[in-house]
Amino acid sequence: MPSFILASQSPRRKTLLEWAEIPFEIIVSDIDESYPSSLAIEEVPVYIAKNKALAVKEIILSTKPALVNQCIIAADTVVVLGQTIIGKPTNKQEAIESLLSLSGQTHKVITGVVLLHQGQEISFSETTLVEFHVLTAEQIEFYVDKYKPYDKAGGYAIQEWIGVVGIKKITGDFYNVMGLPVSKLVQTIKQLDIS
Repeated sequence: MPSFILASQSPRRKTLLEWAEIPFEIIVSDIDESYPSSLAIEEVPVYIAKNKALAVKEIILSTKPALVNQCIIAADTVVVLGQTIIGKPTNKQEAIESLLSLSGQTHKVITGVVLLHQGQEISFSETTLVEFHVLTAEQIEFYVDKYKPYDKAGGYAIQEWIGVVGIKKITGDFYNVMGLPVSKLVQTIKQLDIS
């Protein structure tokens, strides 16, 4: 039986855990991803990740009690430009506007991670700086039309075309920008008392 439950439907997080050879299965819960306006931006992804983890814990307790001793891993990623969170676009125009705002700028990608295991709770966040080249309107429209990045914070995925041609510099963990700082996660798992 897997030792971990991934509380995420993100295919990128699934891939990263597989690359790290962490045994897991996926259980997700649709949660409200809103957050208190008083929360500091750096705390937002940890807050949302914790809510994801707690929601999945409730599912396990009520419908999958055999998994109650598994460690839950939840994560949430936000893209921050200045003091503004650039969320997931819901349509083509929002995606274009997001990328126009990031063009030629440096932004932060912050992923919050929460681990729940038998009463233990460990949370952390990782921040990576990403600098885009100036993007042309044609580049942005091509990317949005072809890749439809509507499920992605900031309206882009670093491992797709836009990351290959549009990103000038990355300072920090590349995989954090994909959605999971997997190296830090592996180090953090070692802190858990997993029996």
